[in-house]
Amino acid sequence: MNPRITLFFLFAATVLLLSACSAKISGTVRLLDAHMKPVVGESPKGTVVNMINITAKVEKASYSVLVDEEGKFESEKDAITAGTYKVEAARIGYDMETQTVEIGSSTRKKLEFALKKIPEGERKSIAGSSSDADKIINPGEVNIRPPGM
Repeated sequence: MNPRITLFFLFAATVLLLSACSAKISGTVRLLDAHMKPVVGESPKGTVVNMINITAKVEKASYSVLVDEEGKFESEKDAITAGTYKVEAARIGYDMETQTVEIGSSTRKKLEFALKKIPEGERKSIAGSSSDADKIINPGEVNIRPPGM
C-alpha cells in the first residue's frame, strides 16, 4: 500500500477517535475522621458531587452525581461542557470540599476528595437553634436583615 494513503488513514482515524471523546469529570471520595484516618464502618455511597460550570449559561451550569459504594463517581457522557467548574463533594456530618478545574471539549479530569468528619459537638442544627441568627448556616453569604432594621 502507498505510504501516503496509509498516513492519511492513520491521520483520519486519529481525528475520529479524538472527536469521539467527550469531556468527563470522575474521581473518588474518602471519608476521614478527625485524625485524618479512614472512617471504619461507613460507606461513602450517597455522597453528592456537584459540578458547577461557572462560565456557562444558567440552564447548563449544574450537574450532580452520587458516589457509589467504593467511593467512585463519574459524569455521564455529554453531561459536561467546556468551562471552569467548581466541583464540590458534600455529605451530612462531614466538611464539604471544593476543587476548581478547567475543562476543555475533550478533557478528562480525575479528582480526589477527602471529607473530614465534623465532631458531634460542632455540627450545626437548625432544629435546635434558639434564634434566627443561629439558623444562618453560611453567615456572610446572604444579606438577610431582621424586621425593623
